[in-house]
Amino acid sequence: AKTIRYNSVLADQFAEFFGRSDVFGLGVCNGCQMMATLADLIPGATHWPKLMRNESEQYEARLVNVKINKTPSILLSGMEGSVVPVVVAHGEGRADFSRQGNHGKLSSEGLVAVQYVNSQGEATQQYPFNPNGSPEALAGFTTPDGRFTIMMPHPERLADPLLGGSDGRPMFDGLIGALS
Repeated sequence: AKTIRYNSVLADQFAEFFGRSDVFGLGVCNGCQMMATLADLIPGATHWPKLMRNESEQYEARLVNVKINKTPSILLSGMEGSVVPVVVAHGEGRADFSRQGNHGKLSSEGLVAVQYVNSQGEATQQYPFNPNGSPEALAGFTTPDGRFTIMMPHPERLADPLLGGSDGRPMFDGLIGALS
């Protein structure tokens, strides 16, 4: 992301891509971090936070549950209210609004796409259910038009039985549905 930020030619190319109405994007984990860093280039993403070091000060890798909220995300279309097991594997995934973004706006505008939940399906700050200490269990966000979605968990790691499970598959089915 820094290479893009400090290279005006690349920054212009990315801004042009993000500004097109016929494209979409998904940022998972490192992609989430990158897209959050480029939020000012993505229409509707200016409220996204920076992703900082986990509260535990360590790399977290495990299976957790997330709740899919009602948002305009094309990726998560039709999954509202679902609780899905997903893999997390990151050391810097805590949403931090002190330098960038606006948590209140994300919440009030219905752009908090994914939250970490406990075994009762309730958003939680409790470790290890919330693996990075993000406020209000924040795990993913989208833009008002739903074309760009970012999340720290890895739904792709549970998108096929050959990968150990298919609970993440509906996220990609929603995307396929949006394209057809």
